[in-house]
Amino acid sequence: MTIKWVKSDPLVMNGEPFCYGSRLTVRQVLQMRAAGATLTDLLKDNPELKLMGVAHAYAYAGTHRERYAEFFAADGSLAGPGLSADEADRLPPSLRIPGVVV
Repeated sequence: MTIKWVKSDPLVMNGEPFCYGSRLTVRQVLQMRAAGATLTDLLKDNPELKLMGVAHAYAYAGTHRERYAEFFAADGSLAGPGLSADEADRLPPSLRIPGVVV
């Protein structure tokens, strides 16, 4: 079974894309990152999240920049700390997006 890490359902969270296994929307994850939350902070405060879920939320934002424009800097990177090189090494290459995930 393949997990869809970011889901969107009009009957859940008013259609706002959310992270699999949680009630956190992609927007909420981005807000926490913009406020300075690291991956460790996100996982500690939201144990239902997983590394892959956070990385997919960041990647989802990267492919839907118009929806999440307020979280992107002029250089195209997401505001706040991304994943460290060690954390990113545990991800598939398709998710190691400079400035977005890493």
